[in-house]
Amino acid sequence: MSSQSTGEQPPKFSTRQVIIRVVMLVIVAALTVLLLVYRDQLQGLESLGYPGIFLLSILSNATVLIPLPGVVFTSAMGAVFNPVWVALAAGSGAALGELSGYLAGVGGQVVLEDSVQFRKVAHWVRQHEGWTITLMALIPNPLFDMAGFVAGSSHMPVLKFLFYCAIGKILKMLAFAYLGAGLLAIFGL
Repeated sequence: MSSQSTGEQPPKFSTRQVIIRVVMLVIVAALTVLLLVYRDQLQGLESLGYPGIFLLSILSNATVLIPLPGVVFTSAMGAVFNPVWVALAAGSGAALGELSGYLAGVGGQVVLEDSVQFRKVAHWVRQHEGWTITLMALIPNPLFDMAGFVAGSSHMPVLKFLFYCAIGKILKMLAFAYLGAGLLAIFGL
């Protein structure tokens, strides 16, 4: 169903808005490539303790559609440090890292505004935005970028997106941190 058949007109963007959105997409794509190229060097951040966990979590979640193993790192750090503090550092960092998907959504709205699938997901996010963002952030899946993308393109306030994303990410990281701590106890390491 196109926007013409529903009577809705797609939003018109000025040349400046289109340029800004395209630049955001290019920056997010470049960041994704850089993080993939330098992912082995990023592992050195773990020696910084909780701040390192926070930074590595930001970086591992800043890629778009290509996940880096942030939850594996969180499990390992949960075996070394206090799992609650690991979850807070990793979950907060993960939520901030997800801003890349949000910004890609703001920039990509020009490209996807006529996509049927995009409109369906956008409708679900608009109808249940807090629950949708929290649930998708809580469940380990590489598709969370789509939720950020939709939130950005739907003009969800960024602080609201970060709040619900942080709730889901912290709860997920808490489970993985305790999983790491539990495995350490089981194997007596």
